[in-house]
Order: sequence, then C-alpha cells, then structure tokens
Amino acid sequence: MMSIVRRAVLALGLPVVLVAAWWFATEGSQSFFWPPLRDILGTFAETWWPDRIMGDVVPSLLRLLVGFAIAFVLGVGLGVAIGKSRALRAYLEPVLEFFRAIPPPVLVPILILFFGIFNTMKVVVIVTGCIWPILLNTVEGVRSLDEVLIDTSKIYRLSRRARLWYNILPGASPQIFAGARQALSVGIILMVISEMFAASNGIGFTIIQFQRTFAIPQMFSGIIVLGLLGVALALVFRLVETRILRWYLGLRAAQRGE
Repeated sequence: MMSIVRRAVLALGLPVVLVAAWWFATEGSQSFFWPPLRDILGTFAETWWPDRIMGDVVPSLLRLLVGFAIAFVLGVGLGVAIGKSRALRAYLEPVLEFFRAIPPPVLVPILILFFGIFNTMKVVVIVTGCIWPILLNTVEGVRSLDEVLIDTSKIYRLSRRARLWYNILPGASPQIFAGARQALSVGIILMVISEMFAASNGIGFTIIQFQRTFAIPQMFSGIIVLGLLGVALALVFRLVETRILRWYLGLRAAQRGE
C-alpha cells in the first residue's frame, strides 16, 4: 500500500506543483496574450465538450493510431529482416541513415503534392516519423540476441516461423517497445503538425484557428488537451507494455533482488 501511495505522489507531485505555479503566476495577469489559468479552465468545457471532442479530438486520435500501427508493423517487419541479415544491413544502412536524417515536417509540402490534403497525407506524415525509432530499435534488438539461443533453435530444427515467434520477437521485444514509446511521442507531434497544413478538423487545426482569431484562452485550452491526450496514451502504452513484457520486467526485478 505504501508503495502505491509513494508512486502516486511521485507521479502527481511535479504536475501539481507546475499547475499551482502556473495558477499563481498568472492569477493577476492583465495581458491579453497570457491570460490567467482560471480563465483558460473556465473556457475548457464549453470549447471542447462535446462538439470538438467528436469533431476534432477523435479524428486526430484515429489518424495517430492508424499511422502508429502502420509504422509499427513496417518498422518491426523491416527491422527483423535487416537485423537478421548482415548483407541486407550493409546494403541498406546508407539509405536508412539518409532518410532518418530528414525531419518529417519538411516532407509535409511534398506529401501534400502526392496525397492531397486529405487524411491519407496526415497518416503518411505520422508514419514517416514513427517508423524510424521502431525500425532502428528493432534492428538493434535482433542484432543483440544471444547467438547460443539462435544456434540452439537451429539445431532443434525449429521452423523459421517458430524461431520468429518464440525466439526473435520475444528476445527483441524490450528494444522494440522502447522504440515504440519514442515513436508515440513523435507521432503526437506529427499529428499536430500535419493538421496545421490544409486541414479542416483536428486538434492542430483547431489550435491554429484559435491563434489566428486571437482566441487566446481557447488556444491554451487546446494545448492542455494535447497534454492530457499524451498522458492518456502514455498510460495505455505502459499498461500494454507491462502486460506483454511481464517476463522481462520480472527478470529485471529478480536480478535487482526485489
């Protein structure tokens, strides 16, 4: 019980302090561009509930999840193939390094030319940014697998599918999820950026519209929505990661003597 309370205090302590600091720092503010937090929270419900939740937040979330899922499948699939083959890795490494160095936001104008201004463009933008952390971490995870286990599975003549499902993917899964965690943060950023270009809905589109019409409290409320969405997605991801990596987390706890 004390451990749960301690974790809750550690998790909520800093956010509470930051919100309190924001509240008191802006309490007497007369600046049009820096309104009191009280005014921002006062406009929160009427700004977002329920129309903009369904019309902006849900479409943004769907684009993010679709783009993240596509990036995850492609990143893991390509990462396993590249990690297993030295020749393929040597052949593709210069190309991968080239494309990884290109910031995904600069591709938005080009992607608009190819995919238009519809949802496809926004999903592709998310995929182009999310795939790299997953792909590179998968490659490193596969490369770091114990050679003895690989050789043992070959000696027992396990099929390629069996080696993939029971050896390679479980062994590389800690690093795969580390990359996926990074990709989720990148995906949220790219979701907003893609919606700031030629969009008709979404959180990024709505924040820009508030900024252009000088609805400053509403603009800040949109930023808060983004933060809350990021926290919620991180919590869901942590639950999924903990469930899938129970064996790995248990092994680490045993090594630490917990």
